Amino acid sequence: MPQSRVETNAARHFRANLVWITALLVIWAFVSFGCGILLAPWLNQFMLPGTQYPLGFWFAQQGSIYVFVMLIVVYVIAMNRLDRRFGVEEAE
Repeated sequence: MPQSRVETNAARHFRANLVWITALLVIWAFVSFGCGILLAPWLNQFMLPGTQYPLGFWFAQQGSIYVFVMLIVVYVIAMNRLDRRFGVEEAE
């Protein structure tokens, strides 16, 4: 394969990776900072079903951690697909 094509493929893979990272970090920042701090007073008017905890408090204490773990899972799945698409997957 020509060297320029390899560099172009690697650059496209890196750019797609940055798009995923940026999107997931924006979601994480919104959930942790936005829902846990900025929107907490408004979210506190809603209660979690079956509990006595306001929604804003839940996001500040546990919700942002759950979302962070889910974002890690989404990132792993997305990167595996992205690696296969650009032909840079790891050998097993």
